[in-house]
Amino acid sequence: MGTERFREELLEQMEERLGAEHHGQERRETMQGEAERIVAEELEALGWGEEDLAQRPKGDPGKVAMAVRLKAESTMTAKWIAARLQIGTPGCLHHLLHRQRRSVKP
Repeated sequence: MGTERFREELLEQMEERLGAEHHGQERRETMQGEAERIVAEELEALGWGEEDLAQRPKGDPGKVAMAVRLKAESTMTAKWIAARLQIGTPGCLHHLLHRQRRSVKP
């Protein structure tokens, strides 16, 4: 019930108070809300809209950078990240992340 903004505010409050007594659905929704916040920040920083995720190639550097941040700062699965960023399969995501890590090493 309520607006999307109201739901986001509730999820933010839950994130701050998430404890051992919270399970399954509550925890997943909170973590997904955090991941969606990261995606929104990254899209804004790149000057992209949602449609850009569909139009850009799977291995676009901007998408890979978002995936790196999502893996580092969230608990979302590779399946979720690949689908959300329209990167393809989880295997494709793992390949892109591996390639990114190799290119960053000195």
